[in-house]
Amino acid sequence: MVKSETVMRHLKAHRKLGRTTEHRLSLLRNLATSLINARNERVVTTLPKAKELRPFIERVITLSRKAQGLSGDDAAVQAVHLRRQAAAFFHTGNRQQKTETGRRGVVRPVRTAGVAAVKRLFDELGERYKDRPGGYTRIIKLGRRDGDNAELAIIELVGSPRELEAAKQTEKRAKSATSDKRKSARASKSGEAEGGRRGGRKAEKTFEKEETTAARGRGKTGGADVKDADKAGSGGRRSKKTESTAAEQDTDN
Repeated sequence: MVKSETVMRHLKAHRKLGRTTEHRLSLLRNLATSLINARNERVVTTLPKAKELRPFIERVITLSRKAQGLSGDDAAVQAVHLRRQAAAFFHTGNRQQKTETGRRGVVRPVRTAGVAAVKRLFDELGERYKDRPGGYTRIIKLGRRDGDNAELAIIELVGSPRELEAAKQTEKRAKSATSDKRKSARASKSGEAEGGRRGGRKAEKTFEKEETTAARGRGKTGGADVKDADKAGSGGRRSKKTESTAAEQDTDN
C-alpha cells in the first residue's frame, strides 16, 4: 500500500486572488489608499480581499505609530525614513515609469491620492492609534452579492469620528432613560405617600389605607351615609310618577 504523504503549506501564506504579484500588490495599494482617504473610513469589497487588506494596512499604520514615539537627536531623520517606508505601500509615484504616456507626448498626471494617504496616515491616524497595539481595522460580513454570489464585507478603521459620535449618542440616550426612570420612581413614591398604595386620584377610588383615611379625617361610615342620603334625595321622573300613581290609588280606595 502506498502511504499518503502529508503536504505542508509552505510558501502559501497569502491568497493569490487570481492575480499576478504585480497586479495583486497594485490592488492592495489602491484599496489601502481608498480606505484611508474615505470620508467614512470604510470600504465595501469582497471578503477575501478584505482579509488580505487587513494585514497590509495594519503594517503601514504601525509605521505611523512608531513615528509618534520617536525621541532623540535623530528623531527627524527616523521620521523621514518611516515615511519613505510607508510610501512603498501606496501609489505615491513610480520613478521607474516614463514621464510620457506614449499617446502623442501626453504627460502622466501626478498621483496625489497616495501622497494624501501618507500625509493623513502620519498626521492623524498615527496620533489616533498611538496607544493602541494593533487591531486598527474591523471586518463586517454583508452576505453574498447578486450575480456572481461573491461574499461581500466591509473593512473599516476602528475609532472613526462617526463611530465615536454614535457611541456618544447611545450614551446620552442611556442617561436620559435612566433619569426618566428615576423621575417616575420619585413620582410614584410621592404619590404613595399622599394617596395610599398607588397614589393620586385613582388611589382614592380603588384603595386607601386606614391610616391615611384616619389622617385625612374621613371615616368609612360617613362616606357611606352621605352616599345613601344622596340616593334617597335623588329622584327624577320615575320617582315622581311612582308617587303620583300611589296618590291616585289612595283616592280610588
